[in-house]
Amino acid sequence: MRAEDITPYRDTRGKTEQVREMFDNIAPAYDRLNRAMSFGLDRSWRRKAVRLIAALRPATVYDIASGTGDFAIALARAIPRARVVGLDLAPEMAEIGRRKIERAGLSGRADIAVGDCLASPLPEGAADAVTVAFGVRNFADLPAGYRAMRAMLRPGGMLCVLELSTPASSLVRPFYKLYTGCVIPLMGRIVSHDTRAYSYLPESIAAVPQRRDMLRIMEEAGYVNTSYKSLTMGVCTLYIGYNPA
Repeated sequence: MRAEDITPYRDTRGKTEQVREMFDNIAPAYDRLNRAMSFGLDRSWRRKAVRLIAALRPATVYDIASGTGDFAIALARAIPRARVVGLDLAPEMAEIGRRKIERAGLSGRADIAVGDCLASPLPEGAADAVTVAFGVRNFADLPAGYRAMRAMLRPGGMLCVLELSTPASSLVRPFYKLYTGCVIPLMGRIVSHDTRAYSYLPESIAAVPQRRDMLRIMEEAGYVNTSYKSLTMGVCTLYIGYNPA
């Protein structure tokens, strides 16, 4: 089954509407659950991506599926000359992100707008880099999402994607499946009170294209010099691609 066919609530609405509702529902508990479920590793994964982006010395970065703003804040802190513009489907997530940006003293250089990557209000051809952390598996149309993000990039600009993935190792995979299939949904139900959101998480991870399959979709969307790096035994993957110069 394709990632696009995995939906949070399994009803007749489109995926975009269901994803928006899910993230609005879990917004108050999202940061706390992220830290707990990843054992804090999500921060180290973002740091690796931020270092790659910072090396470009970009003036403008778009952070798609920006959520509660962790990636946008990390980028703005690491690249003082950059303007970071986040975009997220869920108003409740974006509002939490804007409050965090304000508390961090970054309101002049970072912000999060509400909107859909597939119908983006952001100017095309204006970003030196586009980032997505743990969001592409939520796209209603993955190839179209990659094309839309490439349209946002200047010629030669970089796309940097962090996405959760299934470990390739047959030794690690059984423990991973037990944790994501049983422990994470239970924790999610207890803390967020959304009975489906954290069951959707492992289902969508299992369905999203991974490693070489993800690079193939990126290349079909027009990216060049694509590559990936597995992180933490393959539970997260960092993907890179460039808009042709």
